Amino acid sequence: MVFADSGYLFLLLLLIPLIVGYVLSRKKADASLQISDASVYADAPKSYKNYLIHAPFILRMLALALLIMVLARPQTTNSWQNSEMEGIDIMLAIDVSTSMLAEDLKPNRLEAAKQVAADFINGRPNDNIGITLFAGESFTQCPLTVDHTVLLNLIKDVQCGLIEDGTAIGMGIANAVSRLKESKAKSKVVITLTDGTNNRGDISPLTAAEIAKSFGIRVYTIGVGTNGMAPYPYQVGGTVQYVNMPVEIDEKMLSEIASITQGNYFRATSNSKLEEVYQEIDKLEKTKLSVRQFSKRDEKYEWFALAALFCILLEVLLRNTILKKIP
Repeated sequence: MVFADSGYLFLLLLLIPLIVGYVLSRKKADASLQISDASVYADAPKSYKNYLIHAPFILRMLALALLIMVLARPQTTNSWQNSEMEGIDIMLAIDVSTSMLAEDLKPNRLEAAKQVAADFINGRPNDNIGITLFAGESFTQCPLTVDHTVLLNLIKDVQCGLIEDGTAIGMGIANAVSRLKESKAKSKVVITLTDGTNNRGDISPLTAAEIAKSFGIRVYTIGVGTNGMAPYPYQVGGTVQYVNMPVEIDEKMLSEIASITQGNYFRATSNSKLEEVYQEIDKLEKTKLSVRQFSKRDEKYEWFALAALFCILLEVLLRNTILKKIP
């Protein structure tokens, strides 16, 4: 229920002084029959009229409130909304080579990448998203899905050591492309995150980029890792020792992959930079949404008007029958 002219509802405030005036007038009113001592009537039974004495005033106030609501034009609304969504199909290709355990990002590169990827997934509820993992070889951790609860549970299980070590960037991209090539979505994207250079795999990264281009798939590449040296944990006996290892990211190759597929290359040297990268990709790849809304309103003042009329007639009836005053 809505009111077309809701400004009239402020007239309801006029009821306040009317009610206050009525209460004050009742206190000051003289008795119809004055006697010297009314104690003799203290135990006399009360008539039902005693309980109806204020009914005419209540009915009048109620009728006035209902008439004000009639002026405000109460309406019911029936509306329909047609939404047209064009989701984007996205494959996340994540490097899980052992170098991703370096702790220049906190707690390490892989865990930081997983956390930011999870936030990215949560922010895109309408998209099909999947995960491809790669190290010395590549496999699909989760195919394209809109069930993001399952996707987020699977991304928690991502860890280094699941597959043979190495960095097969070309294989990671090619695997992701194979999951997207049959997609009917107008926008198809691969987000590739790595911290190294391609040193394994049967498909070179640039060849994989050309394959992606042929299917109309954009590839965004992310080089993750600080500049210079990064602390890398080594298991020695029952303890962990850290060795500073050089950060070697083939930025030229990653830039070429992005350029071939009309994507972009980003460098993430810290947790905050990695978050900014995914936020930037999120802005570049927005889901298209168009909404058409139709609305039909029906006037419903008749019920309020009839109720007001009933209150007025009942007040008149009471005043001229059982509550009639003798002059």
